[in-house]
Amino acid sequence: MALVRVEQSEGIATVTMDRAEARNALSRALVADFRAALAELSADVGLRAVIVRGSGTRAFCAGADLVERTTLTAEERVQHLEAIWALCEELVAVPVPVIAAIRGFCLAGGGEVALACDVRVAAEDAIFGFPEVAVGIFPGAGGVIRLPRVVGHGVARDLLYTGRRIDAAEALRVGLVDRVVQPGTELAVAWNVAREIAANAPLAIRAMKRALAAADGRPPAEAAPLVMAERRPLDETADYAEGITAFAEKRAPRFEGR
Repeated sequence: MALVRVEQSEGIATVTMDRAEARNALSRALVADFRAALAELSADVGLRAVIVRGSGTRAFCAGADLVERTTLTAEERVQHLEAIWALCEELVAVPVPVIAAIRGFCLAGGGEVALACDVRVAAEDAIFGFPEVAVGIFPGAGGVIRLPRVVGHGVARDLLYTGRRIDAAEALRVGLVDRVVQPGTELAVAWNVAREIAANAPLAIRAMKRALAAADGRPPAEAAPLVMAERRPLDETADYAEGITAFAEKRAPRFEGR
């Protein structure tokens, strides 16, 4: 049985981690299914946005499956860590915006999955934390890189060194999430965000995501040519011509992705 479900509508894919009984923990099988789903979605030229969520109401994802890890050899544990790292890198590399719809526990590797998404929508009952130090390790799937970029170095060190948990209100205050909504509405809100994205010119959205990645962490003088390399070709697209024509005619544009 697949541990990741994918549903598509209106150019939007919803990817659900489907291990509610284990708080959607990242077992080897789930990670493999997740990566396979992302590979297929990333090749879809008609894709406009992706939503990532966990099944049930208890957890978005509680991190790596530590029960399974007790049965693994040292080499298998390393391979599992590398697979989760690759999963997060592949999430970042999805060519369209990825929105995390978070309810319940979002811990450890689950937090790293959320950090790999472009936008994070959290229910008020969401709980965040990176408690790896309590079991003798630290986040190994990009968390020590991405968390400081999202919340700043001071807050990141606080969360990583203490392993403490924070609620959705504090997560919003420090910038870990972008929206906080009533429990049970997080998926609907994520869908609204995805629809807003999908209504825009798809080539521009994809190019802008590449430009944002290229510019990340670089000084402006170094980032500018990389950004412009993505921006300039858009002037020659049919979507741009349609966009300015629709603006002049005071109507909604009809983008075709060309």
